Order: sequence, then C-alpha cells, then structure tokens
Amino acid sequence: MPKNKNYGRVLLMEEKIEELLTRSVATIYPSKEELKKVLLSGKKLKLYQGFDPTGEKLHLGHMVGLRKHRQWQDLGHEVIFLIGDGTGEAGDPTGKKKTREKFFTGEELRANAKGYLEQASKIVRFDGSNPIKIMYNGDWLDKLTKSEILNIAQHFSVQQLIERDMFQERLKMGETINLREFLYPLLQAYDSVHLGVDLELGGSDQTFNMLAGRMLARAMKGKEKFVMTTPLLSDAKGVKIGKSEGNVIGLTDQPSDLFGKIMALGDEAIIPMFTLLTDTPMDEIETFDINKNPLELKKRVALIIIEQLHDKKSAEEALAVFESTFSKGEFPKDALLIEVEGSKKLIDVLTEKEILESKSEVKRLVDAGAISDYPDKKITDPNELVGDAERKIKIGKRIFVVIKPK
Repeated sequence: MPKNKNYGRVLLMEEKIEELLTRSVATIYPSKEELKKVLLSGKKLKLYQGFDPTGEKLHLGHMVGLRKHRQWQDLGHEVIFLIGDGTGEAGDPTGKKKTREKFFTGEELRANAKGYLEQASKIVRFDGSNPIKIMYNGDWLDKLTKSEILNIAQHFSVQQLIERDMFQERLKMGETINLREFLYPLLQAYDSVHLGVDLELGGSDQTFNMLAGRMLARAMKGKEKFVMTTPLLSDAKGVKIGKSEGNVIGLTDQPSDLFGKIMALGDEAIIPMFTLLTDTPMDEIETFDINKNPLELKKRVALIIIEQLHDKKSAEEALAVFESTFSKGEFPKDALLIEVEGSKKLIDVLTEKEILESKSEVKRLVDAGAISDYPDKKITDPNELVGDAERKIKIGKRIFVVIKPK
C-alpha cells in the first residue's frame, strides 16, 4: 500500500510538471525535454521575471506570467519578482517602432512600482509558505563601474544587437535607434548573471532579451540558464494587451470596469483568455464554439478572471452592472469618479488618471467621435476644460467616468 501511495504522488507530480511546461508556454530554451528532465530529478530551481515599472498598473498581460510564477511557487521553486527600475531607465525597445519620447528616472520608476506588490499579490504569495522574493535591479545596475560595463559589453556585437526585428524595421523607415535603448539587452542580461538564476520567465516578445541573458550567463559564469516564454494576450486586432499599446486592463481595476473592458475585447480573445488566465481544463476549452455563443463565453471568462482578482460576489455584481448598463442603456452607478481641483484639460485628466494610456490615444478617440458627454453629445476638443461642474463622460462603448469638482 505505501508503494502505491508513493506511485500516486510521483504520477501527480509528473502531471503538474507537464502542465507547468505546456500550458501557457510558447517556447522553452534550450528545450522542454531538457528542462523536464531536470525537474523530474527533483531539483529545485531559482528563477525570475522582470517587470519594468514604466506605468503604475500591472495588467491582464502581466497576469499570464504571474500565474506561471504561482505554478513554480506552488511546486516549491525559488521565485523572484524583479522590479526593473534599473533596466527601465534604459527603456526597453521591444515592440516599439520609434524611440520613446520620454525616458524615466530611477526615482520615477521606483514611485511607479509602489503599488506592484499589492497588485501582484492578487495572483502570487509574498508571505506564508515559500514566498516569492521581491528585488529591484537598480540595486546592482546602479553600482556597475565603467570596467564592469565594458566587460559585459565585450560579449556582444553591434551586428548581434541590431538584428532585432524592431531595429531593422526602424532602419527601413528611417527612424532613430537611440544608443540608450540599444544597450537595454545588456542590462537585462546582467540580471541573470548577478542573480545566478537557473531560469528566466517572460513574454514571447522578450525572447531576444532573455536569450541575451542566457548567453551572458554562459560567458561570464559558465552557467546554462533555461528560458521559458509565455504567449502574449492579444486583443481583437492581434495587438498585445499592455501599457505600451494603450489598451490596459488593470489587475486592480474596479470589478465593473474590468468586466466592461473584458467584454469590449474581440471574440478572438475568448479562447486565449480561457487558456492563459483560467484553470478551465483544456479538453473543455477545445469544445467551445465562439461562433455559436461568444457573448456567454465572454461573460463566463470575465466572471472567472474577476473572481480571481477580487471575489465571487464582486464578479456577480459586475455581471449585473454590465447587463443593466448595456442591455438597458443606463449610466453605471459605480462609474469611476474623478475629482478635479480647479479646471484642467480633459486630455490631461484622462491620461493622469490612466483612464487612457496616452494623449495621442485621447486625440485619436476624440477625432473618431468615441468620447462624448453622456448619453451622446460628442466631445470635439480634447483640450476643453473640465472640473468646474459634474460631467458624465462615455469613452467608447464600455468606459464611463464622472468628472466633478474636488
């Protein structure tokens, strides 16, 4: 009997390892087989994922990696939640067709990261059994000497770095490649060396940076580092959901806002959300027909996600708000309230409060007639002043805000 019990435990562990290496995983370097062999041996790994705090919100795109973090944590591995206040100063060029207009200071990045612990704790554990460790790479990157930076740089070639797809695209378009962001992969790569990790986790768009770290760990420490990439959560247009793309769905958004934003995503996002953000069995997901009942499936996945981030009651209340608002055309009672001291430009209010990601996004939506005083008086000037009286404003089909004097 003891032998049978032990066999059952081994079998369960093998199943958990297989799920860890398969679901919500895009690619494993050098291979899934090699990593699986190490895990089946019982070895516990040290791993990390970096989050550059160029915004104050963690969002559903981050949730994919955080859920994978939780899996590693639950299996007893040492997991590091790395806040990239050091790398963030360089400015990650990943996915950017132009050099960013603004580079952040270390102080700004640390300030942005203040709420990251609370937000991430909705998914992972920072206390209790096998807590995830929180670290800041500015603690070591800021202390690198000239000689140390040169020693890191000697392991890379200009040809190797400029091969990045976004740099090649910029060259074709005649756009600038700023040397500051050009050096970003070197700084991220050094994190792997300093931390001495066995594995780095990140979105598939970070593959170049993570492989740079794999190469540098081998060159400077003689250490083989695994890389695990996760798929990107995308919207209906195939654009990843994140702060750079202006379609942020924050982990700490109010339940009704979360519900509305999820419902606003295209039907093509339904299956990826079930796969990447829920524990719904894959064999069940494979039976879903988004052509037959997309609305009900989207409501179901929204309920599951909100229950993870808040609780079941909040999820059910958010569903009720959604159905009353969009079925009956009512202005939601729990619309986001923004109090403004004095008069301010609408474009500044919407971006400062992170209702919309950028001023260019506000202008685009105003030009498209997608921002209006409720119910349907279109706003034509993004610079018009607000705050002197209460205004109910609708943005697109799903976002409602009330702006009033403070």
